[in-house]
Amino acid sequence: MNIAYLPIDERPCNTDYVRRIADSSAEVKLFLPPQEALGYKKLPADKEMIWKWITDVASEVEAIILSIDMLIYGGLLPSRIHYLRNTEATLWIERLRSLRKEHPGLLIYASNLIMRTPKYSSSDEEPDYYEEWGEHIFLRAYLQNKKQREHLKKDEELQLQNLIDTIPKKYIDDYEERRAFNSTINTSMLKLVKEGTLTFLAIPQDDSSEYGYTSIDQAKVMKGIEALRLHQHVQMYPGADEVGATLLARVYTQLKGKRPRIYPIWSSTLGPQLIPMYEDRPYQESLKAHIFAAGCQLAETATEADIILAYNTPGRVMQESWDQSDKDITYTSFRHLLTFVDQIKQFLNQGKQVIVADCAYANGGDKELITLLDEERLLDRLLSYKGWNTNCNSLGTTLCQGVLGLQGNKQKIIENIIYHIIDDYIYQAEVRMKMVEDFLPLHNLTYFNLKDKVALVNKERNKRVRDAYQLLIRHSFETITRLDVQTFAPWNRMFECGLILKCEQSEVSKKC
Repeated sequence: MNIAYLPIDERPCNTDYVRRIADSSAEVKLFLPPQEALGYKKLPADKEMIWKWITDVASEVEAIILSIDMLIYGGLLPSRIHYLRNTEATLWIERLRSLRKEHPGLLIYASNLIMRTPKYSSSDEEPDYYEEWGEHIFLRAYLQNKKQREHLKKDEELQLQNLIDTIPKKYIDDYEERRAFNSTINTSMLKLVKEGTLTFLAIPQDDSSEYGYTSIDQAKVMKGIEALRLHQHVQMYPGADEVGATLLARVYTQLKGKRPRIYPIWSSTLGPQLIPMYEDRPYQESLKAHIFAAGCQLAETATEADIILAYNTPGRVMQESWDQSDKDITYTSFRHLLTFVDQIKQFLNQGKQVIVADCAYANGGDKELITLLDEERLLDRLLSYKGWNTNCNSLGTTLCQGVLGLQGNKQKIIENIIYHIIDDYIYQAEVRMKMVEDFLPLHNLTYFNLKDKVALVNKERNKRVRDAYQLLIRHSFETITRLDVQTFAPWNRMFECGLILKCEQSEVSKKC
């Protein structure tokens, strides 16, 4: 299968993660645009270079996965700070139509995010004024939307009026004008699906909330889907950086002509009904949406399933991963990980393929789960492990690895599991915040700015990551004879970490 892929930005989570999954399948050859075309953080991509790449590669592939955010805005962050006008939108809509006309048999799968509204104040990924007014802008829209849909208490009414009176109007006007343009793009893409220009459209909601701007835009899109009867061809759900993997899974299943059946098992009783941080709906509802969007189907029983999804969720209260040394008691009293891991073991012993979505914490994996899987020597028997950033980030990527890995290369799959244990737990949950506390202040650096000392940060991070891996993994991956890990900072900050993983394996067990 020859598949072209235009990511939403240039970070490893949108490029390397997807490339590594594709590389684990002997059936898939993935084409990506030149790295230099993809821009850098808030600097937009070279859209003309990207369009040339698309038109050149279209005749070589059976399907193409397109990020509309990259194509129209030049990337994820540029979509939040642009000053584009309708003429720009028209240009790209007509170019997509021309692509369809020139390649009538090409599968064109697209994604187009609903613009996020973070509930905190930071301009690292938003307009400059969000540094001071971000939390206020979020809360103003949250309360306005809640008032429209339900009602506000007296103190909430007073709070809303104070926000309306306080936030400078020029910032609200700028923010809402941009959102209106982006919302128009969302609904325009629906029309392209209806007319057949796009084969399928995924609309993830980045950092969504039950009320506010995201919810308002979501309602507009849903009305469009219903009016055009596009329920089967457009999917909207929480997520963002996993969307490339989700669409890769859907393309793969369509080209194979088979929908893998997924059966979930849960680590906690309340887990399916809980609403994870940074999302607007229960785990169970996101599960349904992601399974459908990935071209799979939900199995009624484990017996009929092609893949067992082991879904690690909180007991009752969800925390950030770096706080798990002081975790809420309900992580123990409202879930039973020993039973969960034993279920995984039994399914593996039955010959079932098991993938893990480690979503008990936000922004990183669960040490207790990884430790128990290691103690039972189960980690290298899995088909996939993912536990990064948001619930849906982990869910979407682990489903994709499961789908492509069913007939995949075992050595590549093991490499990917090690990669995500290092990135998702060791870095994101453990090393990242410790370095923020005890290393960055020594060098006058901050979480969002490593200045000109990124090499120094990488050297220290490399050591901590390697040491932590040796302490954590004691019984698994015995075929690994050599493991070398180098890190880098894609956006010169601490939030994400790029990994260069060199892994040598033998057929005979030899613990490194």
